[in-house]
Amino acid sequence: MQEFTALDGAILVDKPAGPTSHDVVDAIRRKFGIKKVGHCGTLDPNATGLLIIVLGRGTKLSERLMSDDKVYEGTMNFGESTDSHDSDGELTGSLPVLPMTVEDLNTEAATFIGDLMQTPPMVSAIKKNGVPLYKLARKGLEVEREPRLIHIYNFRFTDYTEPFGKFKVACTKGTYVRVLAHDLGQKLGCGAHLTALRRSAAGKFDVADALTLDAVLQLSEAQLTQRVIPYLKLAVA
Repeated sequence: MQEFTALDGAILVDKPAGPTSHDVVDAIRRKFGIKKVGHCGTLDPNATGLLIIVLGRGTKLSERLMSDDKVYEGTMNFGESTDSHDSDGELTGSLPVLPMTVEDLNTEAATFIGDLMQTPPMVSAIKKNGVPLYKLARKGLEVEREPRLIHIYNFRFTDYTEPFGKFKVACTKGTYVRVLAHDLGQKLGCGAHLTALRRSAAGKFDVADALTLDAVLQLSEAQLTQRVIPYLKLAVA
């Protein structure tokens, strides 16, 4: 049986806004010359926070790690809807926002807790007949998407200063938080879209234990090995 090396495992990266999750993988692969590098759960380019990067034989655990529950914090803008359900998209509607409080928002947010059938957005990496939906969306096409079963464990707003609401949500893998924002906006009758999103936890891992991407890329290989969560420890996480 092949022994594990010091670079078989995972590192925790605090992804900045801008690069894609794949960009982070590529940067680490190039910097350290590691052939097998992957990530456990895509973050949209403008989203920040915890990205679990698997290295070497650690890539064999990516599917299992990807299936872990997630925790996010973010901000929604009420009164405006976009085609992507976040601030990257084109404005599709603008409606007045009725006076409401954090308590009002939490009353509505509570109705989303539990099992939900969520329809993925057109602007997503999900494929239809082998073609990513976002490529079809860029051509102005919209196709039918199969709703997916997700579970919301907790969904609460911590602040509301019209038209922005700050929230925290704990959910299963595959949950599109920007769809949650859109659906809440529709339920309130004013529309909404996501303006900021940060993943704070995935499974047993927390962003507080992560290094920024810049900090990771400044490490030597020896320093990187000190940050790697070993394969065997990862396998029982």
